[in-house]
Amino acid sequence: MKDWWQDDLVEIDRERPWEILGRLDEIIPLLAAKYAIPRRGEGIWIAEDAAVADTAVLYPPVLVLDGASVGEWALLRGPCIVGFAAHVGHAVEVKNSLLLRGATAAHYNYVGDSILGAFSHLGAGAILSNLRLDERQILVQCPTFACPSGRRKLGALLGHHAQVGCNAVLNPGTLVEPYATVYPLTSVGGLQKRRR
Repeated sequence: MKDWWQDDLVEIDRERPWEILGRLDEIIPLLAAKYAIPRRGEGIWIAEDAAVADTAVLYPPVLVLDGASVGEWALLRGPCIVGFAAHVGHAVEVKNSLLLRGATAAHYNYVGDSILGAFSHLGAGAILSNLRLDERQILVQCPTFACPSGRRKLGALLGHHAQVGCNAVLNPGTLVEPYATVYPLTSVGGLQKRRR
């Protein structure tokens, strides 16, 4: 089954995937026209088969796709996309981020300017920090070099099926490979590789 990011409406730069974060404002209305209906006010689209708690606060633009859920007291500061069957749990704050199919931010997480790959998981209290203390441009540590992101705010990029343990902190520009694990109570940055 094709997912929305494989749609002709959206092109993701494979070399610099974080650049899609700057385009979410334009992408959300295009995808919403195809996958969701306006609910809860202007600029907020929620698919028929999505569940959003009454106490969740959504600031547009926000798109919640089929099978997705947004829990009690969650805060979504758009632009945000909660992908098919993705889950934003209790008291999670999501800002300018993209959760792909089946991604889970369990509860008490902060997800700032980040991309959560398909079926990735954040344990309770995990933080994806998006701003350096010195406020300089964020570098992304790619496999062979540090790539300037061109962004002052950039959280983490989690590959498909990546796992982040409870109360871990991912520093700005952290890149987590598919199927990699970040252990609970750790503070990490740079490139997190899958242990083979």
